Amino acid sequence: MNQENKNFVLFAVIAALILFGWPVIQNRFFPTANPPVTKIEAGKQKVLPQPAADPTADTPAAIRDRTAVLREAPRVQIDTPTMHGSINLRGARIDDLVLKNYKETIAKDSPPVRLLSPAGTRDAYFAGFGWRDEGLAPPSSDTVWTASSQLLAPGRPVTLTAANAKGQRFAIELSVDDGYMFSIKQTVANAGPAPVPVAAYGLVNRAGVSEDPDSWTVHVGPMSVHNDKADYDVNFKDVDEGDKRFSTTGGWLGFVDKYWLTALIPDQARAFDGQFRAGANKAYQADYTSSAQLLQPGRQVTQSSRFFAGAKEVRLLDHYTDKEGVNRFDYALDWGWFRLIEKPIFYYLDWLFRHLGNFGIAIILLTLTIRLLMFPIAQRQFASMANMRAVQPKMKAIQERYKDDKPRMQQEIMALYKAEKVNPLAGCLPTLLQIPIFYALYKMLMLTIEMRHQPFVGWIKDLSAPDPLTPVNLFGLLAFTPPSFLAIGVVPILLGISMYFQFKLNPAPMDDAQKQIFSLMPWVLMFVMAPFAVGLQVYWITSNVLTILQQKLLYARHPGLKEAPAK
Repeated sequence: MNQENKNFVLFAVIAALILFGWPVIQNRFFPTANPPVTKIEAGKQKVLPQPAADPTADTPAAIRDRTAVLREAPRVQIDTPTMHGSINLRGARIDDLVLKNYKETIAKDSPPVRLLSPAGTRDAYFAGFGWRDEGLAPPSSDTVWTASSQLLAPGRPVTLTAANAKGQRFAIELSVDDGYMFSIKQTVANAGPAPVPVAAYGLVNRAGVSEDPDSWTVHVGPMSVHNDKADYDVNFKDVDEGDKRFSTTGGWLGFVDKYWLTALIPDQARAFDGQFRAGANKAYQADYTSSAQLLQPGRQVTQSSRFFAGAKEVRLLDHYTDKEGVNRFDYALDWGWFRLIEKPIFYYLDWLFRHLGNFGIAIILLTLTIRLLMFPIAQRQFASMANMRAVQPKMKAIQERYKDDKPRMQQEIMALYKAEKVNPLAGCLPTLLQIPIFYALYKMLMLTIEMRHQPFVGWIKDLSAPDPLTPVNLFGLLAFTPPSFLAIGVVPILLGISMYFQFKLNPAPMDDAQKQIFSLMPWVLMFVMAPFAVGLQVYWITSNVLTILQQKLLYARHPGLKEAPAK
């Protein structure tokens, strides 16, 4: 077997490994897009149900009907521009909350996403606040509190009160902003004859793990910020093995889903002990206890905290971090290593979207901006490629002359580079610069809720999901749903075509095996990219088209790049 055949066989093996091994790598390090929101049947687009959007949806397997449970105890209604729900006066729990601005599906009649649900229902999820029972005798979980008002809204706080037989009075004042943040003031008044220790606590309890996948790229599950660092290392399975505790001053803890967050935020100036623990029936709890204060007779003490329950909107998380002093609250989004690149890209993309009203067009303009910024570097890359191509015959001659003397060959090649003023690494620079930009865009589109359910054109109703239209089943005319690895949508096909023409414009390799490799590469990458979000594919197609236009322009300035090197 000659060398060219060996190279081709090697490439075939690598291509097979990419196609069949990529899903394993992808699931661990690069999770794909959200599930498709639509399905093409008989040439018509139908909205698919999204059960994962409602982590507490009632089903026939539910423990009890949610509506019936909500009627069993007196409640205070919650109504804000972003949330609707109620507070359970039995136990002083926030256990009923839906998000007004987010729907389960893209259907017009889709219900809003439900985040919190009371105990006794399937996938219960709730928050509670109280005091440790260490000589204080606080109200129990069955205590029915008295409310000062029947409505909690921005600018309309509600105070819950209760008392015990020892002369101790308890109050929980709740207020809420127009985002997703509750403020809690827990007050104890001691009318008894002896001092008592007062240590307030807060808890978030959820039944079962998140339906969103946890991966190396996107953290889902228990999360905390303590000792001025974000901790993404604790997963549900770690909590199953034992309690995870920490002590800190400043910080927070809770549970993160891909788009949603519940977080307990103690007083940022006071020390507290936090922990994650697992309970019966696969329940998980995040809770904290503030440092105890000794309350003398005739005195009262108030301990403050906050509770966030809502969507992980970038601007809102940054606001609570920068304007309201919540330590690293913006780290609820796991930006990762390229945070310094991802956040500016997001803010620019979000600015474009707010002005244009179409997220897909905003992505196209973002791509155009990036390509314009990198145009000077691309010019140098093409000039370097032209010079490298011009010296190839001399390099071949040196390789033939010193094929038995490798050190001398390297010396002569380096001397040739110096004499011809050629830098072989210069052509790689734009590619190396694009890698962190592409990855940053990938993470930004994966993490942020702002692209969720955003339409583009035609059949593309959600840029955060894969393309649902595929020729494999004749665009939905056949009653056949292809498996995921064959469901190549129209947009990924356009991506493959754009890469094909881009590769065709590149200088043809001198080796025939390399030519075959480059001719197959666009179609291999087409299959690799097919499961990703359409928004990411739109970015890559636009980048390829701009690269083709750029190449044509630069070929006109560097005609030696397209010419075959002299023998």
